[in-house]
Amino acid sequence: MGEKKVSLPAKLINGGVAGLVGVTCVFPIDLAKTRLQNQQGIQVYKGMLDCLAKTVRSEGYFGCYRGAAVNLTLVTPEKAIKLAANDVFRQKLSKDGHLPLWGEVLAGCGAGTCQVVVTTPMEMLKIQLQDAGRLAAQRPVPAPAQAAAPGPAPSLVAPPPRARATPPQRPSATGITVELLKTRGLAGLYRGAGATLMRDVPFSMIYFPLFANLNALGRESAGGQADVQAQAPFWQSFIAGCSAGSVAAVAVTPLDVIKTRLQTLQKGEGEDTYRGIIDCTRRIMTREGPSAFLKGATCRALVIAPLFGIAQGVYFLGRRFWHRRQRLHCFCTDIMLLYSAVSE
Repeated sequence: MGEKKVSLPAKLINGGVAGLVGVTCVFPIDLAKTRLQNQQGIQVYKGMLDCLAKTVRSEGYFGCYRGAAVNLTLVTPEKAIKLAANDVFRQKLSKDGHLPLWGEVLAGCGAGTCQVVVTTPMEMLKIQLQDAGRLAAQRPVPAPAQAAAPGPAPSLVAPPPRARATPPQRPSATGITVELLKTRGLAGLYRGAGATLMRDVPFSMIYFPLFANLNALGRESAGGQADVQAQAPFWQSFIAGCSAGSVAAVAVTPLDVIKTRLQTLQKGEGEDTYRGIIDCTRRIMTREGPSAFLKGATCRALVIAPLFGIAQGVYFLGRRFWHRRQRLHCFCTDIMLLYSAVSE
């Protein structure tokens, strides 16, 4: 079984590539989720499809990918840490090739804790960029100037002052980062870290054990123990990732709503600001009711299910690639040793 082991750098590369592919496919739905979760008073969007349609109409197709650059930049280390840390913890907690359920849960807990280092600033920046379109849609359109306004006739040479309203500048990830570092220091980028940890740890504790067991169904090694990654085919890893991802995503949606609200810096007219997790929970419950904690649940399931299905599938293919590369390396080494022995 020694050839089955994959080095940590290989796991990090596999996890990074898996995250890039997954995020690119599902990012527009993630944008709809953020905007729906942040709606408090004025209901700009009626649902996911309405949100995507209005976004394309007002911001163009690429408006659905607002904030994707941040995600694509930081999702590589984030997913790499998450998937690789889970593998490392599982190996450390395994005894004689067997990992009990408590070990699977503990490994997922460790993976979720490790990823928060990258997840928090990534989510912080992404949310500001994703929510900018919703805030712009809430602003009233300035009324055109009256045709018969009293006063002197306007000049035909130069337009009167403030004749052209300059549209508000769209925020950029660099501008937000610089402003936060300037005003709040490094802690500004880690606003909502507690809520992120509160969401990601339970998610990983549900997702990884569920995925491992679904991925091992009907697959046994020669010793009779379930062999999770080595023998499950691609389609099984994909379906297991989708199923486990959707269950875990819906289960922690209330925590995701709290995290999104806390990390949103710009608020619309009449929208609440929050002092912390407890204050946010209390205000949402009082003013919007329990159903508000499930805002974006469908979007989140539609994001996480294919995201982790694709990620686990690509991660599976990456492991296969490294296994074959190791076998090829061993084969070439044996040939060179044989050639050296014959030459001598």
